[in-house]
Amino acid sequence: MTPLRERMINAMVLRGFAERTRWTYLTAIKQMAQFYDCSPELLSDEQIQGYLLHLIQVRRRSRSTINITSSAIRFLMCDVLGGAERRVKIPLDRCPQQLPELLSRTAVAALLNVPMSVKARTFLMTAYASGLRLNELCHLRGCDIDSAPDRMCIRVVNGKGGKDRYSILMPDLLDQLRLYWHTCRVGAKASDWLFPGRRHPFQPLDCGSGQYYYYTARTAAGITKVGGIHVLRHCFATHLLESGVDLNSISTMMGHAHLNTTSRYLSMARPGNHAGNAAMALLSQLPPISPVQPSS
Repeated sequence: MTPLRERMINAMVLRGFAERTRWTYLTAIKQMAQFYDCSPELLSDEQIQGYLLHLIQVRRRSRSTINITSSAIRFLMCDVLGGAERRVKIPLDRCPQQLPELLSRTAVAALLNVPMSVKARTFLMTAYASGLRLNELCHLRGCDIDSAPDRMCIRVVNGKGGKDRYSILMPDLLDQLRLYWHTCRVGAKASDWLFPGRRHPFQPLDCGSGQYYYYTARTAAGITKVGGIHVLRHCFATHLLESGVDLNSISTMMGHAHLNTTSRYLSMARPGNHAGNAAMALLSQLPPISPVQPSS
């Protein structure tokens, strides 16, 4: 490890950056250093701007990717190396605010009822009925499911931004989780992870496997809308909003730092007639689909 890399890691740790953010920033700086074949601390503002133009014009990277790279460079040059005056020379662009494609309740029901393993079905049902991010789903532990009648919640430990929070746990999801536990976990190798890896049961399910569950089910259900498993998180928020759940409650369950992040779902929701706790029972509100025999 070079001294500069170590300084950057220490600076991110001191500021409480999430592990994934640290990895992303280090990767972005490493790729820029490899592009110029020199230490990044030796690069001029013109070279940095030239690299960002290369990512846009030659590599055809998305605006969000460019902004992540710019943020990593800004952090290194301004916060680690002390060149605060260079911040204005490392541009950030406004990303287009595109609304995600949503699945109807009928499409969600079809997705969850295609032939798949109990583990895959439970994973996707949890994604939809709790609104957790993919990484948060993969890192759930059995002890994070609080099924006490006066609690009924899912604890998210070290979510985005290093924050803990709670999301809703409704009886229909709890029933599926219990089915999964008795079908797949009783008698299996001891592991704290709710969804352990297949090859490495003492490690959590990797995010790639979680995406694979979704893409496989989406194809089998004949769904053509683009997007990965994060679509189910958008469906969680929008369908709750349509059912009458207030925006602040949804924002808290999703772990949004600002309410205006959640407010974009206002333009995606259609008014509904439900209210109260029943509105949160998303799985129970799905239209009936021909039952599929669960596979192990």
